[in-house]
Amino acid sequence: MLFFKNNRIFAQNQTKLMEKSLINDLNIKLKDFSPEELIKYFVSNYKKVSLASSMGVEDQVLTHIIATNNISLDIFTLDTGRIFPETYDLIQKTESKYKRRIEVYFPNNNEVERMVKAKGINLFYESIENRKQCCNIRKINPLKRALSIYDVWICGLRKEQSVTRENLALVEWDELNGLLKINPLINWTEKEVWDYVKVNKIPYNNLHDKSFPSIGCQPCTRAIMPGEDLRAGRWWWENPETKECGLHKK
Repeated sequence: MLFFKNNRIFAQNQTKLMEKSLINDLNIKLKDFSPEELIKYFVSNYKKVSLASSMGVEDQVLTHIIATNNISLDIFTLDTGRIFPETYDLIQKTESKYKRRIEVYFPNNNEVERMVKAKGINLFYESIENRKQCCNIRKINPLKRALSIYDVWICGLRKEQSVTRENLALVEWDELNGLLKINPLINWTEKEVWDYVKVNKIPYNNLHDKSFPSIGCQPCTRAIMPGEDLRAGRWWWENPETKECGLHKK
């Protein structure tokens, strides 16, 4: 038994080394690619590629690039059951403008019901453990289901967004979901994003004009004050170091 166990550990370590080598090679090879070039590269070299859109302004930039260049890939988003009405409006506006359907994934209703029955409707305010449980059921599990058919997922993360994202790379290995994760806007600044949006008349969430730079679930998102971090309005009752739901866990 020990022999087989050691062989399994060896094989796992070899796989991780191969993954690390692939990621390093891709980051070197693609470091000067534009977002459009980067997306086209992965669509050309991998069978199943998707954009996981939070409907945030960065993801709207990526949707515009994909749609206006007729790049063939799926776009999906997550409806946790507690998102803002403005986010639903944006889904509709985006589909109308780009003539592309955005697939929507929902949490399992039985999981949500059991959680609420046990801990209450607003359990997330009571502890980090509760908040992460809610994120897991409403976001992580639907994301896993959505990504199960893909080889590559694209998202709109930027290093500048928060202290939890400073060490992200252009190309990463998503160990949790077992596929490549691509961040085409990783080095863009906030100004570059908004300049691109204005020039190209890209639809965006109206809440961005009301001091909501980062928009998630309604009870866990607030407007920020001048000078605050871009993600200060997300889970504002927690320390900055814990402000991730787990979607982008490395």
